[in-house]
Amino acid sequence: MSAFDTNPFADPVDVNPFQDPSVTQLANANQGGLDEFNPFTESSRLTNVAQTTPATQPTGPSQPAVLQPSVEPTPQAVASAAQAGLLQQQEELERKAAELERKERELQNSAAGFNPKQNNWPPLPKLCPVKPCFYQDFSADIPADYQRVCKMLYYLWMFHSVTLLLNLLACFAWFTVVPDRGVDFGLSILWFILFTPCAFLCWYRPIYKAFRSDSSFSFFVFFFVFFCQIAIYIVQAVGIPGWGDRSQPKGL
Repeated sequence: MSAFDTNPFADPVDVNPFQDPSVTQLANANQGGLDEFNPFTESSRLTNVAQTTPATQPTGPSQPAVLQPSVEPTPQAVASAAQAGLLQQQEELERKAAELERKERELQNSAAGFNPKQNNWPPLPKLCPVKPCFYQDFSADIPADYQRVCKMLYYLWMFHSVTLLLNLLACFAWFTVVPDRGVDFGLSILWFILFTPCAFLCWYRPIYKAFRSDSSFSFFVFFFVFFCQIAIYIVQAVGIPGWGDRSQPKGL
């Protein structure tokens, strides 16, 4: 019956795990070591260093990053750097200006000593002390569309000069027959000497320049002088006595 009087919910054996002899011995040993350990003594520090496992060092040339403190430039340093840059730029500009001036002088000297278009008119021999005064080249100066017209005006000037020369010869022959016609002979010499170069300079050269450079002013000069000369020759063709021409009617 005693078996039925027992508490079925009670532990059959009251076991305390912390009262185990092995656990109690280890707890007492650890407590003794902690009581004797002083972390501030030299021996304890050396023991801890010896017992500490050294960390593995990375292999290779890489070094740990070191943060450098940022240093901001002062306003004086900024101003000095800007002034130095301006001085350098000024020196560079002066050097380039001197180089350009030197090249310009060289070009001017070369242009002064080189003349691609030598004067070739009138065509005089090389032994003649008088040199040509004008340059004339239809193929080089005159456009192809106007070369024929310009050449015809040049031949017209030559015909005009030959006409004045024939008028001089006729007046001379008349003077030899009629000595009273000395005035006409003298005027015929003046017309030949005056009108031949004046016609070349006053209407042939302007029309040559007009075709060469398409100048409106040169065209105006040509037409004005050319028609004035035509008017003078019409008056001379009438046969007014004492005008230095041999176109007078027979018997005057």
